[in-house]
Amino acid sequence: MKQALIILNPSSGKEKAHTYAKQTSRLLEETGYTVAVKETQKEFDATAFSTEACKEKIDLVVSLGGDGTLHETINGMMNQPHRPKLAVVPLGTVNDFARALHIPLQPEKAINMLRSTTTRKADIGKINDQLFINVVAAGQLATSLSEVPSEDKSKLGFFAYVKEGIKTFAGDASCTMSVEYDEQKWEGRALLFIAALTNSVGGFEQLAPAAEIDDGYLHCFIIKDTNLFTTAAVGTSLLAGNLEHSKYVHVFKAKRVRVSTNNDLTTNVDGESGMSLPVTIELIPSYIDVLIPLTK
Repeated sequence: MKQALIILNPSSGKEKAHTYAKQTSRLLEETGYTVAVKETQKEFDATAFSTEACKEKIDLVVSLGGDGTLHETINGMMNQPHRPKLAVVPLGTVNDFARALHIPLQPEKAINMLRSTTTRKADIGKINDQLFINVVAAGQLATSLSEVPSEDKSKLGFFAYVKEGIKTFAGDASCTMSVEYDEQKWEGRALLFIAALTNSVGGFEQLAPAAEIDDGYLHCFIIKDTNLFTTAAVGTSLLAGNLEHSKYVHVFKAKRVRVSTNNDLTTNVDGESGMSLPVTIELIPSYIDVLIPLTK
């Protein structure tokens, strides 16, 4: 009999997290799985549960939580010879990974989707010795976004990030940055560096509209030193989905990138505070099999 592990973050999904876990468990049992549920209580619990699932050769791991829970779950699969298939029931604020794979953002619909799925291989990123599922950002803005309080995220959702971004833009947020990629190098003052695996970043699906989860590339953007006027121009290009045509943005695709600066800056990795610069970012192609809707 097939085995499934549900990794539940009970603090996601407001009061309904346990209800969603029961619904998921019942559906999986109906489709032939024996199911275990493990709840996270502290940081890195999801990573530990995921590693155990790999070692026990579990067939399917279901992440019930936000992008942070999913980030930990993927990291538990690092360097494991057996990696279970992955299903996602999004309970978070933004849910970029689910958006990119056309997984329903409503938990009940995502659970029902598990009745009829296909698998898709997904690329994963690696920053230094850590995996990521969606995006790495570096710069003063990225550092500021890492400091958004959890309470604001819960109350304001995506707009918590917008609020913090506006505060950062109002100050002197640029820094001197060096970005090396695939035998090329960019140096200059920049507001923000982004390396994305998918088209959805921070809930916004127009940053890299052509990006696919399995295209084998990091989609990278360097937003150059800007003033209020040029920032508005960058915003217009972003909304139009043609950021690659903005003269204020350096755009490229790469498989490996190194980012450094003389400033004391931390990265933002999958929406959470990451390691300090300098960092090396790499793409790992077709790393995980993800259950997605049979039809979009």
